[in-house]
Amino acid sequence: MRVINQEQLKAILSNYTNNPRIIASGNFAAPKVLLSAADEVIPEFKLHMLNAHDGIPDREGITYETAFVGPAMRRHPRLNYFPARLSMLPVIIREHLRPDMVFLHTSAPRFDTVSLGIEVNVLPMAIETAQAHGGLVIAQANKQMPYTYGDAQIYESEIDYLVEVDEPLLHKEQIPISDTAQEIGNRIAALISNNSTLQLGIGAVPDAVLSCLKDRSGMRIWTEMFSDGVLELFRSGVLDKEVLLTASFLFGSPELYDWVNLNKLVRMRRTERTNDPSQIARQARMTSINAALEIDLFDQANASHVRGQIYSGFGGSTDFIVGALHSRGGASFMALPSWHPKANVSTIVPNIGSNITSFQHSYVVTEQGVASCFGKSQNEQAANLIEQAAHPNAKEELRASARKLNLLK
Repeated sequence: MRVINQEQLKAILSNYTNNPRIIASGNFAAPKVLLSAADEVIPEFKLHMLNAHDGIPDREGITYETAFVGPAMRRHPRLNYFPARLSMLPVIIREHLRPDMVFLHTSAPRFDTVSLGIEVNVLPMAIETAQAHGGLVIAQANKQMPYTYGDAQIYESEIDYLVEVDEPLLHKEQIPISDTAQEIGNRIAALISNNSTLQLGIGAVPDAVLSCLKDRSGMRIWTEMFSDGVLELFRSGVLDKEVLLTASFLFGSPELYDWVNLNKLVRMRRTERTNDPSQIARQARMTSINAALEIDLFDQANASHVRGQIYSGFGGSTDFIVGALHSRGGASFMALPSWHPKANVSTIVPNIGSNITSFQHSYVVTEQGVASCFGKSQNEQAANLIEQAAHPNAKEELRASARKLNLLK
């Protein structure tokens, strides 16, 4: 590994003129110094990031690639979306999307390592693939990036160049939980028992669920990501002290980042491990909590597309739904409000006519109630969704549609 300054970095990057592919840390760990340098000196390049947020380079000549679309790439005319369950994305990187360069946002060096901090995800596979095929690995080492353990730890020998920076990390703004989200969270939490293992998606409902679990005991965390709600569970004494918290990326408050720094209770793992359904299925009472945009009477969920256009992607929800259903005592919750206020339509529909992200969940939960789906006939599923989860304004129309679909008599 060679430590370089930003001018030296630009000189190195200027040699890559043949539209290289750059895989970079995503979510709240975008390596902005490295990306800015690439933007300045590389005429054309492909930028692959997961859940990219605002502030990344955007101009003609830059093509975006991702399997999970974040705000910075959503509805972008130069976006190439790659459909993939997150557990399979490392395979796609290894076989089909080999990087010419990998841009990392790491901690400052500690002994002979740096840490990927809050964003591990697919980066270990990207590093290994670059090394195997002559690619370049460059780290932006930030004094403010927490040092986390597990697969986050990268040896200096795995890095070609390192640029030292000192800049604040992006953090998640605390948004008040709406009454609807809190009601959904209350209903889900009521069905979660002590000694369960939690996977938490992104959004208000998972945060609401966590706020309702402070009277539990022996809880465990095996998830692709977590935020400040898990820190609150730790402080409440709810978590099993003998089991490590496992995740693949984080985003939250500066307080959360301080807590995970050099915290040996937290193990950051590569996506192939956290999202492997067989690993998930081994967890005690594995409970997955994810959100959807709409669900139909066949218990099929769309969590990825809006009006036929990609909005996000599969993410890890499908991996955890399958793993939770295979876990002894496990359950998969799919959550959504029963009514879309802006579009003024029901989120429970007769039959999804566009893209299906997942299907076969244990429960579908809205603020109206809990519809039990797993182990039910398709007719029972439809009846439960209408009577227990649908908005009152939509029930009669859904009943009529169910009859046409031979789901109700």
